[in-house]
Amino acid sequence: MPDIILHHYPASPFSEKVRLMFGIKGLSWGSVVQPVIMPKPDLIPLTGGYRRIPVMQIGADVYCDSQVILAELERRYPSPSVVAGADWAVNLWADRIWFQASVAVIFGEIGESIPREFAEDREKLSGRPFDVAAMKAAAPFMKPQWRAYAAWLEDGLAKSEFLGGTKPSLADVAAWMNIWWTGAAAPAVADQLLAGFDRTLAWRDRLRAIGHGRRRDMTPAEALAVAAGASPAAALDTDPNDPSGLKPGDAAVVQADDYGRDPMAGTVVAVTRDRVTLARDAGDLGTLHLHVPRVGYVLSRG
Repeated sequence: MPDIILHHYPASPFSEKVRLMFGIKGLSWGSVVQPVIMPKPDLIPLTGGYRRIPVMQIGADVYCDSQVILAELERRYPSPSVVAGADWAVNLWADRIWFQASVAVIFGEIGESIPREFAEDREKLSGRPFDVAAMKAAAPFMKPQWRAYAAWLEDGLAKSEFLGGTKPSLADVAAWMNIWWTGAAAPAVADQLLAGFDRTLAWRDRLRAIGHGRRRDMTPAEALAVAAGASPAAALDTDPNDPSGLKPGDAAVVQADDYGRDPMAGTVVAVTRDRVTLARDAGDLGTLHLHVPRVGYVLSRG
């Protein structure tokens, strides 16, 4: 049974970042494919309400959001090292600014073929209308921005095979998400926007060749049984200077600050510079630890 379990679905761009990280680090992992839209009856018991994908599970520790997942993989499996310099800032740019351009470009192209159930689910997730007409109207303006972002990659690859130099870094993983997603969802548009970017196209082929590590398919029931039979790992050290003022043992609530704001409640286990860890009673699953990033999430007293 693999130590790492990823709850994901094949078309998820944020999951693709994690899958590539598995490949770079040569990891074995268990794959649990979750539904694209709600309900997600085999995910919510693990997360206590968080519905976004991907979620990584290691025993009774549950990591919500690709940011904290990537950070934990780097912490647990430091060789080969992936994170360097300002990579986390690049990751946030790719997750938010470039991703929003990709949304407009992709759904401006394919939005009319999207099932209504998907659109309704994403409206609930974002709290905004899934307005295909607006995305089609925005696409002509967002395509030049998307290409300008890709041009930064082209320039960044002038002297090396990867943004990280001779080997992939988190910057490569972060940028890969938007290249991969656009190419998978709207390949003709991706070809148009990457035209003439020969270094980026070669980089894309190199990353694709890395693969996703060693994957083993699992059922949701198997993953829940792993959680029920495990205990959470030892807590990380709490940052004594954290401005929240929260300490281990305090009741707290954490939720995303952009979309999918479903609150997760529990007892503080640790508050570090990069994450919050909450303990929650998950009924038949026992005590689980939820790990959530600091950046992009709001932490408050429960």
